[in-house]
Amino acid sequence: MSEEDARWQMTHYEGYEVHVAPLVRSHDGETPPPTREDYTYIGYVCHPGADPKLPGHAVPFHADGDVGFATEEEALDEGMHVGRTIVDGTHPDLSVLPLVTGGV
Repeated sequence: MSEEDARWQMTHYEGYEVHVAPLVRSHDGETPPPTREDYTYIGYVCHPGADPKLPGHAVPFHADGDVGFATEEEALDEGMHVGRTIVDGTHPDLSVLPLVTGGV
């Protein structure tokens, strides 16, 4: 499944929107067996109603490297958790500070 076809889910959290889409992981051109489909996620945090395609209007994030999840639901849950850590300021690398200081 491509990012364009992803099933995005959104939740409101502490005045922000957290958007996450679980995706089937790519296996370097190999087709994974149907019983072992690994999932990953992509996501972003933004102010309500912001256009994430505009520079500075969202904080994008994704699962780290080779991290995979057994189910789509597990990937979605972890993505939502990571999005909330970005809003809370507890994520080690990402923050909503650019959204606040950028006036967006």
